[in-house]
Amino acid sequence: MSGETCELREETVASERPFAGRLLSVRVDQVRLPDGRAARREIVEHAPAVAAVALLPGEEVVLVRQWRHPAQATLLEIPAGVMEAGETAETCVERELVEEIGYRPGRIERLFSLFLAPGYSEEVIHIFLAEALEPADGERDEDENLRVVTMPLAEAVRLALAGELRDAKTVAGLLAVERRRRC
Repeated sequence: MSGETCELREETVASERPFAGRLLSVRVDQVRLPDGRAARREIVEHAPAVAAVALLPGEEVVLVRQWRHPAQATLLEIPAGVMEAGETAETCVERELVEEIGYRPGRIERLFSLFLAPGYSEEVIHIFLAEALEPADGERDEDENLRVVTMPLAEAVRLALAGELRDAKTVAGLLAVERRRRC
């Protein structure tokens, strides 16, 4: 595998950042391909993020419904958020669960980490399973408008498999937890 990686590696020869915002930046890299040709790569820079499948007793999952402007749709998702500078993924997921759904997890387990859109973004999201939830008071981010939705895990998985959930982190997280429960 490592030989294949070396044969495919691109070398960055120049970079510029034409946009830097609060949430993300755009970087344009000029690269040299392994065969010497030049190419341009447009990259969205985004801080790492976390998401959690939050389970209540009785296999009830806590989700959030919110308007996603880029998708021009209201989506049903697992709670998620962006890591702050110097924050661990574990600390971030605990903070986000309190802020978004009003629960503090008694137990969290990292399931996996994945790139959301590696063709144009470097963003990595760490997916957790959160259990032993206890009610907790927290304040939502100033710009968030969401509704908490609770349903059986089996129903959420059914919605994911039926294509009714369109958020990638949510589908991946729910299916991973459902698979673990069957094994």
